[in-house]
Order: sequence, then C-alpha cells, then structure tokens
Amino acid sequence: MKHLILTTSPFLGIPYLCILFIFCFLGVHILHLARLGLKYQANPKEKKEEKPKEEQKAPAEQPQEPIYYIVERKKKTRSSYSEPKQIRFK
Repeated sequence: MKHLILTTSPFLGIPYLCILFIFCFLGVHILHLARLGLKYQANPKEKKEEKPKEEQKAPAEQPQEPIYYIVERKKKTRSSYSEPKQIRFK
C-alpha cells in the first residue's frame, strides 16, 4: 500500500503541470497580441499608408556601364604531402 501512495502523487501532478503550461502559453501570447494592438492604435497611419516604390529609369542617352564578374580560382589539391613533424609539449 505504501508504494501505491508514492506513485500516485507524481501522476496527479502531470495534469496540473499541463494546465499550468497551457495557462502560461496562452497568457504570453495574449499579452504579445495586446501589445501589438496598442502599438497599432497609437500609429495607425504607418501601417495603412505604404508608399509605392517608384521605379528609377536610366536615361536613354547614357550607355550602360559594362558588368564585371569576379570569379575565384579553384585551388589545386596536393598529390603528395611532406613527412609528418613530431611535436613535443613541455
């Protein structure tokens, strides 16, 4: 009978742990959404009025400059290596 009492106590804590996790998870996300709502109410024009980007056209009179690509050369692998050196620690 003693062992039954000792094992049921941790099993009773698992539902409470799950309830506490759900409560904290929902609380954090509700507070985050509330903060975003207050921020949006303070400055509603910033979200609604997005200026469209104007396309910059190059003048037809000036020729375009050439485009240069930087290419890195591949390093050659060694076919033979020197003899290994002995290292002594003091």
